[in-house]
Amino acid sequence: MPLIELMRDSDLERLALERVVPALLARGFCYLDGLLGDVAGDAVLDQVKEMHFSGALQDGRLASSASGVHRRSIRGDKIAWVSGTERGCEAISFLLNVIDKLISVCASRLGGKAIRERSKAMVACYPGNGAGYVKHVDNPNLDGRCITCIYYLNKNWNPKEHGGILRIFPEGKSYVADIKPLFDRLLFFWSDRRNPHEVQPSFATRYAITTWYFDSEERAEAKRRTRDLTASTLQQGSSSS
Repeated sequence: MPLIELMRDSDLERLALERVVPALLARGFCYLDGLLGDVAGDAVLDQVKEMHFSGALQDGRLASSASGVHRRSIRGDKIAWVSGTERGCEAISFLLNVIDKLISVCASRLGGKAIRERSKAMVACYPGNGAGYVKHVDNPNLDGRCITCIYYLNKNWNPKEHGGILRIFPEGKSYVADIKPLFDRLLFFWSDRRNPHEVQPSFATRYAITTWYFDSEERAEAKRRTRDLTASTLQQGSSSS
């Protein structure tokens, strides 16, 4: 399904320079409303709904948890990872291309970060049964994730009725930032300990697409640590056998 590109690169550059960069540097988060427009936004939503209804979304996994702690008490979303090249993900690919262009403009203006790559996109659905995600930090351990980008797909969302607020607890601040998961809204925030956040319980089906942009130097160091740990573990195992 071809999508007509409605935005010029100059428009995206202006948004990045005038909105995203200043807000990230000053507050650590920023959101843009009406990113794609109704036609392209609806196309993304249709593809996400198709993934949901076809059973492509699976329970989100935990990086780690204490013994006996039920997964749903921590996170209640269902997810799938996509690159955008898959059949039926053409609109998602278009969205990712727009975000890539925005971040490419921001990258050299965010304090020396070497932002040159990103994760796959995580398509997520909170099923509306009170599911949420407890307060956490995306990158607490220097794994390379630098900027979290979340695109929301929820039409006619009423937080008083539907819940589902993303609440950010900016480090060292006396306030919280409540972000409504509104259709065609794109949120950016630092992925590290500066922005603990939670998804409050959702009482209607809540869709979002998240991707993470990496600081290449931090990510390379994280991979090196993992290789060293793996090698050390294997060596200890062979020594004890």
